[in-house]
Amino acid sequence: MSLPKYLIADNSDFPEVVFVVHTEFPRFILNVTNDEIQWFEDFSEEDEELLPKEAENFVKEALEFYDREVERSE
Repeated sequence: MSLPKYLIADNSDFPEVVFVVHTEFPRFILNVTNDEIQWFEDFSEEDEELLPKEAENFVKEALEFYDREVERSE
């Protein structure tokens, strides 16, 4: 089964927070409220050097997805 690249998630334990889940490598959950990322990957040293630069792009894409989905639901 193929999954969408991004999913929106919430949780009753965190009622004020919305999450965006990135399902492709590198997999992560983004807290939309504070832009905090929880990674689900073990990164090599080489990956860790590139990660700060790439993380900015991942956050931007995830937030654009979230904004587009919210706009469509209104």
